[in-house]
Amino acid sequence: MINNQEPLSAAAVSDNLNTALIGRHVEYFPVVSSTMDAARDLVRKGVPEGTVVIAEEQTAGRGRLARSWLTPQGNIALSVILYPRISHLPEMIMLASLGVARSIEVVTGIKPGIKWPNDILIGGKKVCGILLEADARVSPGERAAYVIIGIGINVNLQPSGFSEIASTATSLSLAAGKAISRVALVRNLLMEMDKLYVELNTGRSLFEKWQKSLVNLGQAVTVTSFDAVFEGTAESVGPDGSLFVRCPDGALRRVVAGDVTLKDNGWK
Repeated sequence: MINNQEPLSAAAVSDNLNTALIGRHVEYFPVVSSTMDAARDLVRKGVPEGTVVIAEEQTAGRGRLARSWLTPQGNIALSVILYPRISHLPEMIMLASLGVARSIEVVTGIKPGIKWPNDILIGGKKVCGILLEADARVSPGERAAYVIIGIGINVNLQPSGFSEIASTATSLSLAAGKAISRVALVRNLLMEMDKLYVELNTGRSLFEKWQKSLVNLGQAVTVTSFDAVFEGTAESVGPDGSLFVRCPDGALRRVVAGDVTLKDNGWK
């Protein structure tokens, strides 16, 4: 492992942070079951929008489709609490994935790709997973009751030491060949997400930027959804974030949730 002992703390993340909303309030935990669970508890207490929950270590982190998410020390596990307009719900995953990709490029100089719908890849291997939880009940101002965006980034990790992810994951330190500052990465991430959220709230869509960053489109794929596995060509995406796959029989199938594997070029 390429180690970086730089400690995380609420102050290290939030002090003099140049954001309008996201990261103005940070809750730090040395160990937590998951930042998503902690964020949900804070929502019930009425914390302000933009609150960030960050942990040094998660003991029961979760990924999409009820999978576990490994978060040993030296990585980043955080959740962001937002109360967006109902109309902006489809773009929350776009905001998160674009924010992660931009911050990685700024801090490391490495340009990652986004695999539909929200995995961040470097060299064909996963470096970040994103999980979204929303309560779409309408609150005053036509806003969602809450959205929690969970982000897990492999920073200073040697995946070969963990058999369950050794063949599919990478880390920023491994890709860059040096230790990466977690504080710098988190601060940049929150600033990038904040700028994108401001864009949304001033009427600008994130769809085109997200669409251009996807590595899936035009590629032969295998799709695994909750109730089916099928193959085809990833043809396009919709403004609501759904994926359209052209099957061998010519049918066009819409995928709202699931996993996509690119068959030909090594992207997983």
